[in-house]
Amino acid sequence: MRGSVGATGRKRVTAADVAVTLGLSRATVGFVLNDTPGQTIPESTRRRVLAEAARMGYRPHRAAQTLRRGSSKVILFVLPDWATGLTLQQHLDEATSALDEAGYTLVTCTRHSAGGARPLWELLTPDAVLGFTPFDAAELASMHACGITRIVPGPEHPGTLDDWPALSAGTALQIRHLHGLGHHRIAFATPAAPHTALLDHRVRVARRTADQLGLGLLDVRRVDHRDGSAHEAVRDWRAEGVTGVAGFNDDCAAAVVGAAVRAGVSVPADLAVIGHDDTPLAAMFVPSLSSVSIDIPGLGRHFAAYALHQADGRPLPARDTGDDVTVIARESTDGALPPNSLRPPVR
Repeated sequence: MRGSVGATGRKRVTAADVAVTLGLSRATVGFVLNDTPGQTIPESTRRRVLAEAARMGYRPHRAAQTLRRGSSKVILFVLPDWATGLTLQQHLDEATSALDEAGYTLVTCTRHSAGGARPLWELLTPDAVLGFTPFDAAELASMHACGITRIVPGPEHPGTLDDWPALSAGTALQIRHLHGLGHHRIAFATPAAPHTALLDHRVRVARRTADQLGLGLLDVRRVDHRDGSAHEAVRDWRAEGVTGVAGFNDDCAAAVVGAAVRAGVSVPADLAVIGHDDTPLAAMFVPSLSSVSIDIPGLGRHFAAYALHQADGRPLPARDTGDDVTVIARESTDGALPPNSLRPPVR
C-alpha cells in the first residue's frame, strides 16, 4: 500500500511514492534514502532521489528504521518527582549535549502516578530507559512488553539515591560545615512542597551525619516565606537554642535568613544558615548565602556516559563519588559583614 494517513489527516509520503515519481525501483530509492552501504548507485541518481524526496516532503519512518537497524538512537530519562529547578535543568542540558555528540537523542518525561496517558517508552521504543529512582513492577512489565531490556535502575539492581552521591553528599557537608564553626544545635529546613524521594533522602543523610557528630536528633521543619512558617520556625529554633540551620536548597535558606532578619535575629552571629545548589540567588541575596556547589556539568557528562554504556556498550564511566561537591562559604555562616548590616533598622 502506497502512502498512509497520519494524525493530521495528511498522506505520509513514502519511499514508494518517490520511486513512482522518478520512475525508479523501490529498492534503488530505499538504498539512497536509507544510505545503505555497499550499493553502487550513480551520484546523479542519488542526488535526484534526495531532491525529489525533499520536494515531496518525505520523512523517514522512525519505527521502520528502528526495526531495521535495531536501534532508535533515543535514550529516555524518566524524571523523578522533583521540581525541575535550575540545577536539574543544567544537568539535563549538559547530558543532552553530550549524547547529541554521540548521535543519540535524550528525551525526558516526568512520572505522574495518576496519569492516564500511555508511558512514553511505549511510543518511542528507546534504546535505554534511565531514572534516578526505582521503577515499580507495572512500569517494568510495560517496558519488557515493549522489548526494552536496558533499564536502570533494573530488577537485578533496584538502585537508590545512594548510587548518585553527588545529589546528597552536600547535605553531609552542610552539617559538618556548621559543626566545624562551633554549632552544636542544628536544624534542617525543608520546602513546603510535598515530600519527594530526594528530600526524604537528604533528610536521612542530615540526621545520619548529625548522629555521627554526636549532635542528637535534628529538628526538621518546613519553611515558606509566604505563609509565616519560616518566621515560626526561626522563633521556635531560637527558643530551643538552635544556632545553625541547613536548608534543603537555597530557597529554603533564603526563607530562613529573611525571617531571621525581620525578627531581629543576627545572621550569622545568632543564627548561621547554609543552603544547597549554589544557585545565582545565593550570591545575590543579602546577606549572601553559604551554599553547596555541585559540578553539574560533570554530573551531566557522567550521566550521558552511563546512558551510552547502557545503550550500546561503551565503556562504563568511573563511579560518581560526590567528590565534586564543595561548600561555598559566604556571609550567612562566616560573619564577614559590616557591623549591624544584618539587623533591621531601629524604630
